[in-house]
Amino acid sequence: MLRYSRAKISAVLLLVFAGIFYAAPSLLSPETRTAIYQATPGFIPSWLVPHQAIVLGLDLQGGSHVLLEVDSGAVLKTQIATLRDDMRRILRDEKVALAGGLALLPRGVSVRIADETERKRVLPKFKELASPAAAFIGGAGKASIELVEDADGLITLGITETGVTEKIRKAIDQAIEVLRRRIDALGTTEPNIQRQGVDRILVQVPGLQDPKRLKDILGTTAQLEFRMVAEAGSASSESEMLPQAEPNLPPLPIEKRVIVQGEDLIDAQPGFDQRTSEPIVNFKFNIRGAQRFGQATTESVGRALAIVLDKKVISAPRIQSAITGGQGQISGRFTVEAANNLAILLRAGALPAPLTIVEERTVGPGLGQDSINAGKIAAYVASLLVVGFMFVTYGLFGLFANIALAIHVILIFAMMSLIGTTLTLPGIAGIVLTIGTAVDSNVLIYERIREEARQGRSIIASLDAGFTRAFATIIDSNVTMFIAAAILFFLGSGPVRGFAVTMVFGIITTVVTAVTMTRMMIALWYTRSRPQKLPF
Repeated sequence: MLRYSRAKISAVLLLVFAGIFYAAPSLLSPETRTAIYQATPGFIPSWLVPHQAIVLGLDLQGGSHVLLEVDSGAVLKTQIATLRDDMRRILRDEKVALAGGLALLPRGVSVRIADETERKRVLPKFKELASPAAAFIGGAGKASIELVEDADGLITLGITETGVTEKIRKAIDQAIEVLRRRIDALGTTEPNIQRQGVDRILVQVPGLQDPKRLKDILGTTAQLEFRMVAEAGSASSESEMLPQAEPNLPPLPIEKRVIVQGEDLIDAQPGFDQRTSEPIVNFKFNIRGAQRFGQATTESVGRALAIVLDKKVISAPRIQSAITGGQGQISGRFTVEAANNLAILLRAGALPAPLTIVEERTVGPGLGQDSINAGKIAAYVASLLVVGFMFVTYGLFGLFANIALAIHVILIFAMMSLIGTTLTLPGIAGIVLTIGTAVDSNVLIYERIREEARQGRSIIASLDAGFTRAFATIIDSNVTMFIAAAILFFLGSGPVRGFAVTMVFGIITTVVTAVTMTRMMIALWYTRSRPQKLPF
């Protein structure tokens, strides 16, 4: 118990040094951290250079809070349109002629097929469309589409509530990924994007004090389409009037046929036109998009090509020559910020359905600073009371426990800084809680040592028995706390996860500091002083 090799002592000291090394940047200004990092030789790996401070959450450094709701009506409308197209395809493949055509209903599509032979031929195909919904909670095994056949030959395919819910769930999942890509492109750190209920998404972006820009990025569907401007004399059923993004310009007749969609884009970057120096967006298609775009521009030299974003014409340049390289540019009297925002939207992809902002908040840095100050006061008071209690109760051994406690807090901050974990106000509460629980292990050990000494054992036997017999209890208590914290982390969200993260880090460091470091200090003390009795 009292034999610590130089290798073990060196390992413990190295761990303490590393903790201080990686926790220190959080005490430095961003300019100082950047200067230190830039002055580091290039052959040293970046992870060895402590340049990253602890990331503060929305409640500590301020930022933007937005609650979005998916447009359920638009999702249902898209489902009905898709169902209509599928039914039309089946009827065309089976060569079924209709007198009345397909009728759109509020939640489905109906068709009347008078001929019984033709009806029996298409019914199996229609039933394939009414497949069970995906296995989500409350929807497993339930049909997303119901088929109803009347005696007079009327067939109705209706979208069930389960089908709508499943579609909204998929739209939310896809929207979360799109929003994450958009926000990451803004350069912010640790955004919180999560589902709220069935049809809502919560977005929190720490450090972003421009809610208007965030709303512009999040609220735009970004459905990009390349279409031809309709020529004079073309059938009105093949075109539609779309407004232009420039409010002073009149609407344009745009063909309904889409040449290339935004999903075929593989890159979009802001830039400047070499001739006019105006902000533009340079784009690049994938192979499929490049082929379609090249073929369309080859066949339509001299015609105007409309670039449509969310049913608005951004620009309609005239095709001077075939564009076969799969690259081009979008111009539309953009500002630099507008061009950058459009490039972000196009790179991230289109939202599966429109999102409506139902709640928005901006947390100012002043409020965050007040939270930090309150957290500091709570941490200082808790630490002072714990340190005082340990020192008064256990004397020199209490001092050893307090030194280990200080290292325990340093290691928590070092781990958070190294991994890049966000520190929130509940996280500060978790650290304050671990300050109390960290010394609990020392209390168990010291009380065990005291009991052994009262039974007449020698000092060295009491010390050895105290650490050995209390170790199993310490491990059991910390494992149960770790399980509870892990459950909070994986099942919780937002503030709950922030609390759980610091608890997990605190439990890990407690075992190291309260047992290993305290034991080493007591061993060194005993080896040098050879006391005749315990100091408490």
